Amino acid sequence: MPLLSLYDSAADSVDMLNIEQVVSTAGDGILKDDSVCALEIREYFSKISTEKIALYIDHCLSVSFNRSGLVLQDLVNELGRRLDYRVTNGRYQGVQGQVGFDGLWLSPEQHTLIVEVKTTDAYRISLDALSNYRSKLSEQSKITSQSSILIIVGRQDTGELEAQIRGSRHAWDIRVISAEALIKLVLLKENTESDETGLKMRSLLTPIEYTRLDRMVDVMFTTAVDLEDDSELSHQAVEGASTTDLPSASAPSVLKQKIAAKSAWEFTDSQLLQAKREDMVKALARFESTNLIRKSRALYWNTEHSVRAACTVSKRYTGKNQAPYWYAYHPQWDAFLGEVDKGYFVLGCMDRSTAFAIPHKTISKLLPLLNTTDKNPRGTYWHIHLVEQASGLAIAVPKGEPISLKPFEIVLARFDGTQKHVNAPAES
Repeated sequence: MPLLSLYDSAADSVDMLNIEQVVSTAGDGILKDDSVCALEIREYFSKISTEKIALYIDHCLSVSFNRSGLVLQDLVNELGRRLDYRVTNGRYQGVQGQVGFDGLWLSPEQHTLIVEVKTTDAYRISLDALSNYRSKLSEQSKITSQSSILIIVGRQDTGELEAQIRGSRHAWDIRVISAEALIKLVLLKENTESDETGLKMRSLLTPIEYTRLDRMVDVMFTTAVDLEDDSELSHQAVEGASTTDLPSASAPSVLKQKIAAKSAWEFTDSQLLQAKREDMVKALARFESTNLIRKSRALYWNTEHSVRAACTVSKRYTGKNQAPYWYAYHPQWDAFLGEVDKGYFVLGCMDRSTAFAIPHKTISKLLPLLNTTDKNPRGTYWHIHLVEQASGLAIAVPKGEPISLKPFEIVLARFDGTQKHVNAPAES
């Protein structure tokens, strides 16, 4: 059975296979340029989690098998896509008259990385050849005016390669990163939310002058702030706190200080929040008959980027005159969902087996009628409060009538993996 058909019908069975077995089920099982096997394996990689990709990379580096280097090349290129690069896969084998490269990664900032993937640095790399590739690609207008070379090595011990680069005339055009470090960068990005954080992370892969360390510190600080500024922990999972009580995202240590100072605040464990969110994503993916992978902490999309979701979770509040569930809706989420016809704002409730997949067209109509918070270092966001009615939960609309969520309800799978029926979210 072809890999993609098997994955669509029995994903759990494919999940149990090692990467060698996965490749053998793709096409005719022979990985080569322009083959069905290559097309299927690359599409499969685009559907699975980054954690699974990391396991496959580890297998490629730990176990020698036929064409493991080619598999590694495709896995690494998929990591580039998850850092928001537009990736062109290189050929597995060089062809006379064509420029050889393992991948071309074009960033949203219009910087091109010419990527070279190596399982080990045991053999010297011709830096002149890589530089010539770059020059030829520039002559053919296949790369942007800003470009550099990134060598991704399977092993962490890259001392000899680093010394080779430092002692060459290409020192300012080439950088090196291990596959493990690249995986860590992708996982870190998937647990952040700000677009600026992704930009800072991508800047690490381009040549940086390290005499002055401000740029490196800026990258670390931006990422730390983004990780700490979890809207569900700092805004939604706080019992009885007003928005004016909440810690500023501009100071990473403030949140912990306020937690210690206000012991009455009750937080929902981040792992439980994420488990609920993954359950919501699976339910929406089943309804849309697609796979959704994580773009950031709250944002998900399919391989074609045509189905998108912003998923957020609330605990239940029991305070006096308090809405039982409430959320923040951010402008960057609205922009992300608004770029496609099938964009959903998905609301989860920690104590309920259902969620609500609200089409972007519906939520966008409500925004002028909702309250906002403007004095936030991370920008304006809208308040989404749910209220209980005889017919079920509804969105409270301060400048209008409540909007019933019944048409948008989806039933979740249990955490033990048992699937339930999923209703179709309606549009209005």
